[in-house]
Amino acid sequence: MTELLFHEDSYLKEFEATVVETTEDGVVLDSTAFYIGGGGQPFDTGVLASGGQEYPVTRVGRSDGKIVHRIDGPLPDVGTAVTGRIDWERRYLLMRTHTALHILCGVVWRDYGAKVTGGDMQPGTARMDFELENMTAEFAHEMEAKANAEIAAGRPVHVGNLVRAEADQHPDLIRTKVNLLPPSIAEVRTIDISGLDLQADGGTHVANTVEVGRIRVVGHESKGRINKRLRIALEE
Repeated sequence: MTELLFHEDSYLKEFEATVVETTEDGVVLDSTAFYIGGGGQPFDTGVLASGGQEYPVTRVGRSDGKIVHRIDGPLPDVGTAVTGRIDWERRYLLMRTHTALHILCGVVWRDYGAKVTGGDMQPGTARMDFELENMTAEFAHEMEAKANAEIAAGRPVHVGNLVRAEADQHPDLIRTKVNLLPPSIAEVRTIDISGLDLQADGGTHVANTVEVGRIRVVGHESKGRINKRLRIALEE
């Protein structure tokens, strides 16, 4: 079982680990700070380094229940001690983007009670779909202004955990229209944007909303009778 260091510290850029298994094109480590992907947030990239050699990590994800770090080229042997280094510029931009989506989601939920029907992100850009009947340019501008006000408020972002029984008593923790939380999960990780939004979430986030910077709503679309989309981009 690989220890998921990113769950404890989203700002961990470098870490030490040991190769415990090799696959056809990658390695399994005893611990990792590479985000493995999920919830619309892409996996991390970077390198593993050992003995003066670097192994480019091009993809990270689950395979047969194991977390595999895909590597271009030769693989380090089982038992090799490695230093993992994340592509921090890309990761931090994804952290800012992910928190921006939670802010947007929190505002829409607070003011309209609309659940999320889909979402996706790339570094600096993202989309989120909501269970809404109407979508106008005025609504998009309103959401942009309200989201930026929450960003500027400097709200702390806290990571927490709830036992499953307690989490089940708070249905608002699951903001998606379809509950995607597997029954096997005994403890639910939460992201709490203080005073605005509390959700179940397994991704990486910034520690305060001001780190997000300003966002722009760059598009709005109707994807069905009660399925409307907002597209956002982070300003430089």
